[in-house]
Amino acid sequence: MSPVFLRLKEVGSPTIGLGCMNFSHGYGSPVPESQALRALDAAFDMGYRHFDTATLYGATANETLLGKALRNKRDQVLLASKCGMYIDPDLGKKVIDGRPETIRLQCEASLLRLRTDHLDIYYLHRLDRQVPIEESVGALGRLVEEGKIRGVGLSEVSATTLRRAQAEHAIAAVQSEYSLWTRNPEIALIQACRELGTALVAFSPLGRGFLTGTIRDAASLAEGDMRRGMPRFNEENYPRNLSLLEDFLAIANELGVTPGQLALAWLKAQGDDVIPIPGSRDIEHMRENLAADSLHLDLETVTRLNAMMTPDQVAGGRYSEAQQADIDSEEFAS
Repeated sequence: MSPVFLRLKEVGSPTIGLGCMNFSHGYGSPVPESQALRALDAAFDMGYRHFDTATLYGATANETLLGKALRNKRDQVLLASKCGMYIDPDLGKKVIDGRPETIRLQCEASLLRLRTDHLDIYYLHRLDRQVPIEESVGALGRLVEEGKIRGVGLSEVSATTLRRAQAEHAIAAVQSEYSLWTRNPEIALIQACRELGTALVAFSPLGRGFLTGTIRDAASLAEGDMRRGMPRFNEENYPRNLSLLEDFLAIANELGVTPGQLALAWLKAQGDDVIPIPGSRDIEHMRENLAADSLHLDLETVTRLNAMMTPDQVAGGRYSEAQQADIDSEEFAS
């Protein structure tokens, strides 16, 4: 495992981290700051020590929020952020820019917002197809040399891109969407990560809420919720996907755990180098997710789960066509 994460393990911290995007971005209206700060304080108190944010989230508002929440706790947490994808204030839209000069400027701005002198992991949020990955990673490597970041990360990249990046600088972690109903890292990325000693940080480990069993009607999602534009959640595909959930819910009931805990336990069963970062706005949901850190599944249960929600069974792609154009990671043949 990457030394960045080994430090958490050595002090007995949970291996499950907290994805903080939901407070400011992606799932309806942002949470009011006072409420978000209370939730983040509670998350720390209950044991979370790995907090993940990005320049993109809330057009920098999420980093500012984390800076306030962790200002007196910085030396006790693993803090990760991301660069190379942001909301352009003049254009009012998302921009992908992996140029070295942009990476440096974004890092320095992120450090100010996060009220820290370094980041434990700094990810390139998306591959900029106009910039060789070696140039982007080279810039991140120079930030390591200067002590502004401790580890270089990549997000939503293929095994091929990871190998090219590793030749330029050691990659501490790759973030990829990974859950029981999104198995894309199993195509090639997990193997590459293990060969290179790179941790796989699994975002959306609860299937963007699907695996909790609480979203019975996708039409109930709030206006502005990013899932409304995702094919798996549309009116044609979502009922079909719900039918796949019943056996999964039955196993959770058999084990006396929540569906979300079962989803996280399945991910943890994939290896110690797979690190889930579920996101939640709700303190009780955070507590529920963290409790899965001590849940261990036997081989028979893992085998049963492996046969569920396989790529050939799930209806719809994980991203829209426009979103998919920004993704470098491997996809299953349709």
